[in-house]
Amino acid sequence: MKQFTQVTGMIDIGSNTVRLAVYQVLGKGAYRVVDQARWPARLSEKLTSEGLLPLEAIDELAEVLRHFRRICKMNGASRTRAVATAAIRQAVNGRQVLDRLRKLTGLEIELLSGDEEARFGSVAVLRTMGISDALLVDIGGGSTEISLVRGRRLVHGISIPFGCVNTASRHSLNSGPVTDHQMERMQEEMIGVMRSYPWIAENAHLPLIGLGGTTRALAKLCQRAQDYPYANLHGFELSETTLQETIARLASLNLDKRRKVPGLSKDRADIIVPGLAILRAIVGHSSSSKIVVCGAGLRDGLFYETCMPEEEPLPEDQVLEESIRNLTALYPTVPEEHLAQVNRLALKLFERLAPTAGLPADSRRLLSTASRLFKIGAVIDAGDFSDHTFYILMHAHWNGLSHREIVLAAGIASYRGANPLRRKLSPYRRILRDGDFTLAMKLGSLLQLAAALDRSESQAISSLEVSVRGHNKLRLSATASHTMPIERMEVDSIAKEFKKNWGFAPKLSVTATKEPIPQK
Repeated sequence: MKQFTQVTGMIDIGSNTVRLAVYQVLGKGAYRVVDQARWPARLSEKLTSEGLLPLEAIDELAEVLRHFRRICKMNGASRTRAVATAAIRQAVNGRQVLDRLRKLTGLEIELLSGDEEARFGSVAVLRTMGISDALLVDIGGGSTEISLVRGRRLVHGISIPFGCVNTASRHSLNSGPVTDHQMERMQEEMIGVMRSYPWIAENAHLPLIGLGGTTRALAKLCQRAQDYPYANLHGFELSETTLQETIARLASLNLDKRRKVPGLSKDRADIIVPGLAILRAIVGHSSSSKIVVCGAGLRDGLFYETCMPEEEPLPEDQVLEESIRNLTALYPTVPEEHLAQVNRLALKLFERLAPTAGLPADSRRLLSTASRLFKIGAVIDAGDFSDHTFYILMHAHWNGLSHREIVLAAGIASYRGANPLRRKLSPYRRILRDGDFTLAMKLGSLLQLAAALDRSESQAISSLEVSVRGHNKLRLSATASHTMPIERMEVDSIAKEFKKNWGFAPKLSVTATKEPIPQK
C-alpha cells in the first residue's frame, strides 16, 4: 500500500535572512525536514532614510523567492506558506512590497504582526522543548520578540523594533572594534524599552530560551571554542559569564578579524556584536538563570500550526513522547507490539532492582526511552543494528532530552557490553557526569535482558515475577503462551554480562499456558 505523503514549504522573510524549510508528513503523522535553504537578505539594512524598501531590493528578493518555490516544487510540495516580519512590517511601502512580490512570484505573503511573530516562536519552543516556565527571546534583524511562558502557556508576548541589523546601523558601527561606549548605549537603549513591560523583570531568574540566528550563532561560537563534542544546537546551554566573555572577545576585534573567527559565518560578522548586546541587556534585566538554545524557530511554529495543530499545548512530558512516536514512525523496523513488550519488561525489571542500586532520578525515563528505540538501527541493517541505533539517535532530530540524556539514551539503547559502550561514549566525556558510564552499563544490560525475554517478538509473556535468590541469583518466573526455548537460550547467553553489572545471574523459568502443537 502506498504511504500517504504531504509536503509543505515554509518561507520566513526575515529582516536579516530569508529561510526556507520543506516539511514532509508521512503516514501515522511522522514528519521531517527534507530540504532547507537560506539567503542573507539584509532587508532592514536596505530600508532608506524615508523608510522605503527600494525596487531593486524587492526584485532581488522576488528572485530568491522564485528559487525557493522551485525547491518546493521539486520536493513535491502541495502548499507553500510565506510570511514576512519586521523589515516589511516597518517599511512605509510594505503593502506595495507585498503586492509586487505576489505579482512576481505568485506567493500570497502574510505580513505578521509582532504579536503573531512572538506567538509562532512560542509554538516552536513548546512543541520541541520540555520547559514549563521560561522567557523566550528571538533576536532578528529588525526586531526582537520577548515572550513569557508560565505553566507551558504563553502569558505575554511583545515585539521591540530593535534587531541586530538596524541596531548596528543606528549606532553607526563600522569596520573597527566596538567600543565600550557603543556597547553601553546599545544595552541601555534595549533596557529603556523593556522598562515599559514590567512583567519581564518581575519574572526574574527564569531560564532564557533563545531562538533565531543571533542565539544560534552564539551557540556555534561557544561549541567551537569549547571543542564541544556534540554538534546539535538545540538544547545547548550557556551561562551569562560565557556570554560576557564572548562579547568582550568579539567586540575587541575589527570586522576583518571577526570574519576569521572559527565558528562564525562571514555574513554575520558585522551584526553579531549588536545582536549579543541586545541579548546581554535582556539577560541582565531579567536576571535569567541560564541561556538555552532552541534550534526550532518561526518556520517550525508555522509548520506545527499549519500541518499538525494542537488545541492545547503539549504537556511537558509529552514533548519526549511525541519525539519517540515520530522516530518510530519514521523508521518502522519491528512490530510496535514488540517494542511495547520490551518496554514493559524493562520497567518491570527496573522497579524490582533499582531501589537498592542507588540510581539517579532520571534513570527510569532514560530506560523507558531507550527500550522503545533500541532497534531503530535495524532500518539500516537488521543483523547488526546496535551501532546503527547509536548513530541514528545521536544524529536524528528529536526533542525532550538534554544533550547528556541523549548521549546516555543512545548508549543504553545500543548496549552490547562494556567495551563497545566505552568506545561509543568516550568522545562525549565532557557532556557526561561522574557515574554516567556505570549507569549506562546497568540500564543497558537491563534493556538487553528485557529484549532477550521477547526475542521471538511474540509477546508470549503475560506475567513475570522477579525475585533475588541468595547473593547472586536473579529468578525470572514467567507465565507465557509457549515454552520460550529461544528466550531461555538468550537469557543464558547474557547472564555472565548481566552479573558483572548487577551482581545477579538471571535464570528464566517458564510456565506455559498452552500445550505445544504436536508434530505430525
